[in-house]
Amino acid sequence: MADQAQPETNETSEPPPQLLDFSQERIRVLHFTWIAFFMTFYVWFNLAPLATTMRESSDWLTKEHVKVLLIANVALTIPARIVIGALIDRFGARIVFTWLMITMSIPTIWFAFADDFTQMLISRLALSSVGAGFVIGIKMVAQWFPPRYIGRAEGFYAGWGNFGSAFAAMTLPWFALTVLNRWFDVGVDSWRWAMAINGVVLAAYGVLYYFLVRDVPDGRTLQRTKKTEPMLTSSYRDLVQYLVWSIPLVGALGVLAWRISNVDVDGEPVLSDRGLSLIWLVLAVVYVVHAIRTLQTNLPHLRAGVPEEERYSFGSVAALNSTYFANFGAELAVVSMLPEFFETVFATLQNSAGQPIVTATVAGLVASSFAFVNLGARPLGGYLSDRLPSRKRTMLVYILGIVVGFLLMAMISSWAPGVDEDGLRNLEPAFGGLAWLFVAMAITIFASVFVQGAEGATFAIIPMVNRRMTGQIAGMAGAYGNVGAVIYLVIFSLVDARTFFFILAGGAAVSFAMTLFLLEEPEDSFSESMGDEPHPVRTEVTSDV
Repeated sequence: MADQAQPETNETSEPPPQLLDFSQERIRVLHFTWIAFFMTFYVWFNLAPLATTMRESSDWLTKEHVKVLLIANVALTIPARIVIGALIDRFGARIVFTWLMITMSIPTIWFAFADDFTQMLISRLALSSVGAGFVIGIKMVAQWFPPRYIGRAEGFYAGWGNFGSAFAAMTLPWFALTVLNRWFDVGVDSWRWAMAINGVVLAAYGVLYYFLVRDVPDGRTLQRTKKTEPMLTSSYRDLVQYLVWSIPLVGALGVLAWRISNVDVDGEPVLSDRGLSLIWLVLAVVYVVHAIRTLQTNLPHLRAGVPEEERYSFGSVAALNSTYFANFGAELAVVSMLPEFFETVFATLQNSAGQPIVTATVAGLVASSFAFVNLGARPLGGYLSDRLPSRKRTMLVYILGIVVGFLLMAMISSWAPGVDEDGLRNLEPAFGGLAWLFVAMAITIFASVFVQGAEGATFAIIPMVNRRMTGQIAGMAGAYGNVGAVIYLVIFSLVDARTFFFILAGGAAVSFAMTLFLLEEPEDSFSESMGDEPHPVRTEVTSDV
């Protein structure tokens, strides 16, 4: 039941949002919300920049263990984003964001002080749910900005919030190794205390957020679903598509379980064959229950007839799922592996004293360039989606740029003779000298501009598909970003990094084709009015590039 509020106000006379005009409540809400998102991503990505430090401080943690932890780090974000998407449509973004931050501080601290791999794995799986925070802010920002400005507002929110992953890569090795270890003499456990402090700060901001923001501005109603339920579709064909597209959401978890079952600790598998079969059975049951609930919800809805103003094309949702798989899924995977990639590939690069130039700290800084450009690239993607005549055409150009960018990243290294400890082909810089490191950074930034920009363009479209279900659509697309991350990280654990970049380029090429043929341009997507009613979409499929 919707909250009581004053009648709808006219938005057409409002000036464009000024990002530093803190006298506007919507600007304050935007900043408080991206900071919340930033906090969740800083905590979520505190593993990759400290991975080598963790291995050096322990005689039992192996490179294989770290790869599995990196996969686990994105695993439960998949169901978490679906659940969170439904919860924010039911209860509102403010309270859900608050409880997510407070709750996720617990596994953050648990992981920091875990003393065996099983504890690390369980706490990291739990902590992976913190990645659902992104979806919450999408709903919050959509409530405060009209369609004409929603692309740039969502892009700014996502770009600056996403910077948390880059800031973690830039600062955590320095904070752990220099501040805590060298200045305060914490010793080999400095990485543990650095992560624990992350958790404390996350919980504190979760409490603050509840008192700093409101769900909707004066004159608007917070539209709530009456209960948490599966997504409503507009036709029987869309219903079938929804059921099919729900399979990978549980299937990715099955792939993760299979990968973990291949890891041994002290000669014993982390997950036995019986345990793996049990997990697969549980996932199958979860999907069957979801399918039954979906049919129970949608069949009466479809038989009653869907009003024209509530109709939308699930093909657009499917296309946006694929774009987020190809851009955000790739980003999560690349951010997770890039520090070690640079440290390993450029290991032979030394200074005049014979010391390695690309240390763990330097590798973290270099790798952070991929996520650093989020500050500008993702808002730019949203801005261009707002300003250019076609949001679909903007999306296609960005995806094509992703294909080119990852092909170039594959050229940073070349295959070297021999294999590493995991049986994968060794890599070396494609060219020698320090100059190639800077060229590699430039290539990384080029690829990142298109990856992050495509993310901004994706979520400039999502609120336009169906406003009443923004949370669920954003949750599903967001979950597909994590499906991509799980699949890509599993692939990365089986192939060398150069091959991996070629695979990322191929994934983006598939998304380009899907977007070209399935995505429909939303009507009223440049309207001045916020509008509480869902926007219809054009029925014809445009295929112009």
